[in-house]
Amino acid sequence: MKVKLLTLLLSLQIFTLSAQKKVSFTIQADQNIARVSPTMWGLFFEDINMGADGGLYAELVKNRSFEFAVPLMGWRINNSKIIAGYNFGSDISILNQSEKESTNPRYLHIKLNKTAKDSLGITNEGFRGMGIKKDLQYDFSVLYRQKTSNAILHIELVDPKGKVIGSAIYKPEKTVGMWQKGGISFNATATEPKAKLNIWFEGSGILDLDVVSLFPTDTWKGRKGGLRKDMVQLIADMKPGFIRFPGGCIVEGRDLAQRYQWKKSIGPIEDRKLIVNRWNNEVAGRPAPDYFQTFGLGFMEYFQLFEDIGAEPLPILNCGMACQFNSAEAATLEDIDPYLQDALDLIEFANGDTTTKWGKLRSHLGHPAPFNLKMLGIGNENWGPDYTDRLKIFQAAIKEKYPYIKLVGSSGIMPSGELFDYLNITLRKMNIDFIDEHYYSSSKWFLDNAKRYDSYDRKSISKVFVGEYAVQTDKTTSPDNKNNWRAALSEAAYLTGLERNADVVQMASYAPLFGHIDGWQWKPDLIWIDNLQIMATPNYYVQKLYATNKGTDVVSMVYQDNLPATGQDSLYSSAVVDKVTHELIVKIVNVSGNVQPASLAIKGAGKISSHANVTILQNGNLEAENSMGTKPILIPVEQSISLKGNKIPLLLKPYSFYVIRVQMSKRKHSDKPSGSEDIFGTDGI
Repeated sequence: MKVKLLTLLLSLQIFTLSAQKKVSFTIQADQNIARVSPTMWGLFFEDINMGADGGLYAELVKNRSFEFAVPLMGWRINNSKIIAGYNFGSDISILNQSEKESTNPRYLHIKLNKTAKDSLGITNEGFRGMGIKKDLQYDFSVLYRQKTSNAILHIELVDPKGKVIGSAIYKPEKTVGMWQKGGISFNATATEPKAKLNIWFEGSGILDLDVVSLFPTDTWKGRKGGLRKDMVQLIADMKPGFIRFPGGCIVEGRDLAQRYQWKKSIGPIEDRKLIVNRWNNEVAGRPAPDYFQTFGLGFMEYFQLFEDIGAEPLPILNCGMACQFNSAEAATLEDIDPYLQDALDLIEFANGDTTTKWGKLRSHLGHPAPFNLKMLGIGNENWGPDYTDRLKIFQAAIKEKYPYIKLVGSSGIMPSGELFDYLNITLRKMNIDFIDEHYYSSSKWFLDNAKRYDSYDRKSISKVFVGEYAVQTDKTTSPDNKNNWRAALSEAAYLTGLERNADVVQMASYAPLFGHIDGWQWKPDLIWIDNLQIMATPNYYVQKLYATNKGTDVVSMVYQDNLPATGQDSLYSSAVVDKVTHELIVKIVNVSGNVQPASLAIKGAGKISSHANVTILQNGNLEAENSMGTKPILIPVEQSISLKGNKIPLLLKPYSFYVIRVQMSKRKHSDKPSGSEDIFGTDGI
């Protein structure tokens, strides 16, 4: 009976599939439509959600220089004179030499009088705790000043119950009365995501401490004071064509005094002046009063990182306007020169030879060779005539001195409406190189707008940079937004429209990049982290599949011998060829809950392989998400399928994203597709 029932069910399934309409795609592999920019798929990094301090920047000590608005924020004094949490003694205090040291005026002042171990000390809580790994070496360092030589520092890592899981003894040796740097390394004896750092003082005399630091040694490329390796590796694996940095809204600042200034982010760590992070209390219900920017991850580190992973840097600079959401403060046009000079100096810092002022500084910081900067963004989500008046000044000055630099201008905060229309028209009249469009919207908006760029002007010098986008499963800035499959699948469908219009859209980046599960302000995010782990979302895998299957040229792909698939029968598609590897790369998205039999006919490819490599990202539940600390349920799966002549048979699974690669015979291609202009020139960027 069971065998008969199983046979009946299989027969019904086969009948159902055969009864479904079989859809067909036709790909003309020798019919180039547009060149795909090498920078097409990239990333956007901003210090939001503890993305830098407490995230990518591997420093474990919070408020290491005592420069937060509350000097001891993140620290606790431990001594017998603490009563009800208050320090009634004067053995430890914070001194301020603001008139002498404007970048780092505060330091810890300790009076020791035959002080015994465990009677006087300080504890640092880290960034929502410290992630510590068993058997890993940690580097403790500090700036110190003393006139006697018998002070001893007992360094301890402790778990939440106070158990010591790593320790060392450090004795400052020099007594010249000037600031010295010292430190010691030690290994952890246990793994703990929420550890703290204790420093106990012993001895007699006066001891001053500043820049108290603790770094793991397993940083990216093993660099001391470097970046968290697992986070860098995940973005490197995506092979981004560019990275937009350092923001975002932090570039503007809540007011101009709190704007990001790149010159303050380079040089010795102790000389980098921190500022409050704009996101510390920007989002209702997610306050983070201890969120500051120390600039340990500064422009030199950014440039070095992007060089490491082969991504073009796209720095965004302030245009003389603070965030228009917040203060709408702006420098007058007569006072714009310092902002403009920052832009000109940055180009010299990145590209100038070692005889120039800023090129010499770059060389002094360890990188004599230029970074070969090609792009620069002026302003972020600014709008109106106030913005375009300032942008024109930047454009004229930069193009006169550095005509090869491609400039990115803002199209505001929305993808349509009066503000957008004004900027889109004005920036195109200015022949700005890139217009930066941002949109955070529903999955329906993304599906409905897959044809957004089909009607854009192909003759315009200005190209589109989709600098920030992400499906919102609830409303924008809602804490209920999710990185579920519904969002990622909608993004996959939408990106077929960007790829198909690669002559119009030449760069795109999801936003935001990182989110700390204990310290986020904005959801959704591409990659989630905690103090020890990292989790790639389905959105990440969608972005990665596009970036690692980029190709060099868009080719014709029509649906049912008529039009591109832009939602007909819930299908979306695009196709590119890679002239380097001689492959055809097809992307198909099925946003319906049904299996869809399909056939792909390949023309103009010459002899093709007898099989195709297929990568599938799929789940039958649109609400499915990957979770931290568990095996991901949404991850690409690879397989090989046989071809029938020049046709690829497929059964498109419900709610699925397919990437199909087929090896073609080597053919002679034209150098440039008809009607297409590559803004970076024939060699790309």
